[in-house]
Amino acid sequence: MKITAYIEHTELKPGATINDIEKLCSEAINYEFLSICVPPLFVKKAKELLAGKNIKVSTVIGFPFGYSAIESKLAEIVLAIIDGADELEMVINTSAVKNNDWQFLAGEINTIMPITRAKGKRFTVILETGLMTDQEILTACDIYGAAGVDFLKAGTGFFENDRLLENLLLIRKHLANPVQIKTGSVIKNYNFAKDLIKAGANLLCCNNSLMLLREAVQQN
Repeated sequence: MKITAYIEHTELKPGATINDIEKLCSEAINYEFLSICVPPLFVKKAKELLAGKNIKVSTVIGFPFGYSAIESKLAEIVLAIIDGADELEMVINTSAVKNNDWQFLAGEINTIMPITRAKGKRFTVILETGLMTDQEILTACDIYGAAGVDFLKAGTGFFENDRLLENLLLIRKHLANPVQIKTGSVIKNYNFAKDLIKAGANLLCCNNSLMLLREAVQQN
């Protein structure tokens, strides 16, 4: 298995610097990662650093807690598109989930999707699965599958989730087939990465990509 084909090289820590982003982009080029994910502040710089390379630049919306107003998320999306983002990853409003306000979430995604589609941008919704029940995850799969998002992503990486593998199996079993799956939670080692891929993950969004590469070389 070529692990680089599954990695979205990520730098989303608080306090990320321009040096961190330059390093991230250099590594993405050297190891031929499919994409990177950076904070909105650095989208324009990342696009400059990756000019002429077949590496997508993704950024986050409403990160990391997702409870921004719809208008706020829309403003972030518009600015990210202007700066050149290829893909947008929006955190679900978990407060709305816990209030069973699925109508709000449906309205949010149905407001946002026409804008991203008109601009030809891929769109991901991040589910904070470590804070969600199985039924909440299933309902989210229904809403976002019907909305036609490109990816659902399990976790922001800000919360521990001991049930990540189970979450992925549940999502893949229930989610509409055209929708792919990412994982943004902590990926402890290469064997766990392989388990996540077997469970249905199409992309692993992680900041320990080089460690996974080293372990992959050792095992293969």
